[in-house]
Amino acid sequence: MRLPGAGLGAARWGGTLVLGAALALAIPARAQDTLPSAAEEIEGCLGCHSDRDLTRTLDDGSTVSLFVDPAHLAGSVHANKLRCTDCHPGMDEMPHPERKHRGESAFRASFRDACKKCHFDNHTKLVDGMHYRVLARGDARAPSCVECHGSHAVRTPGHPRARVSQTCGRCHEGILDTYAKSVHGRGIADGNEDVPVCTDCHRAHDVGGPRDAQWLLSEPQTCGKCHSDEKKMKKYGLSTNVLKTYLADFHGTTATLAKGGGHAGDGRVTALCTDCHGVHDIARVDDPGSRVVKANLVQTCQRCHPGAAETFPSAWLSHYEPSWDKAPLVHAVRLGYLFLIPFMIGGLLLQVLLHLRHVVVNR
Repeated sequence: MRLPGAGLGAARWGGTLVLGAALALAIPARAQDTLPSAAEEIEGCLGCHSDRDLTRTLDDGSTVSLFVDPAHLAGSVHANKLRCTDCHPGMDEMPHPERKHRGESAFRASFRDACKKCHFDNHTKLVDGMHYRVLARGDARAPSCVECHGSHAVRTPGHPRARVSQTCGRCHEGILDTYAKSVHGRGIADGNEDVPVCTDCHRAHDVGGPRDAQWLLSEPQTCGKCHSDEKKMKKYGLSTNVLKTYLADFHGTTATLAKGGGHAGDGRVTALCTDCHGVHDIARVDDPGSRVVKANLVQTCQRCHPGAAETFPSAWLSHYEPSWDKAPLVHAVRLGYLFLIPFMIGGLLLQVLLHLRHVVVNR
């Protein structure tokens, strides 16, 4: 039985559904249209967060400052490009949703993944670095993005270069002091853009260190990036053959074999660049305090070879290539091999060819 007006009611209900669906689609579009710009949202947030006395009390009773310096935001690489809620999602509600943090470490840790959304490639590198492994062990002191790049005053990375080592030195203070006295540290203090800073050797995100065997065994190539650069080395009158001569020497050959063989130990299988020249305290080779100056070279060798005599350093060529002036006997043997090896291999091939010819002719 069909009730009177049932068709009209169904038509009206159907019309209501269509109208509701249209409104549902229109609301998000309208909300998107009325969403404040980055500059407008920042201005709104700074209405409270520009107050220097604004703090929050955490669960352990400690307080953290919620002050944001407007000048930091204005000078940031993110200025007027990102909204506050891009990094602080959910904070567009007023009052802000209540969040629990045991203490300051937990509070700061809650922002660790804020950069991942835009900088995922660098985040994946960070996961492979020493800092993340320290963090995975539960050490909250390990730095995340904001400890190195800043939170609101984010600047272009590596500019000025001297700031890189100053940033690392906030945690590695003793190492920074040593580096500052080295030939590299003095160069960067003088504004020399050619000398390496921490990230040139240790990398920026996938930070490597002495407990990483593969990073350690890559040390010759790391140093060689600069010391094999002809244009750069020409400025300072330095040879670009240091990497080639090291790799040709028994120390370099051992390091290459260990690296290629996937050495699983601590990487200390032979003398690497820093074992002779120093790590953060690298000096000029003619500096009286240098580990490789002639007066100190025996003591340097004795670190690996305790019984080394005064004549021990003369038993190897280091970065020198043999010549008639330097190691003439070695140079003569080398030239002899350049003739002997092709002669022997050529003679062997000639013998094989003559034997094959003999077989073919007498078949």
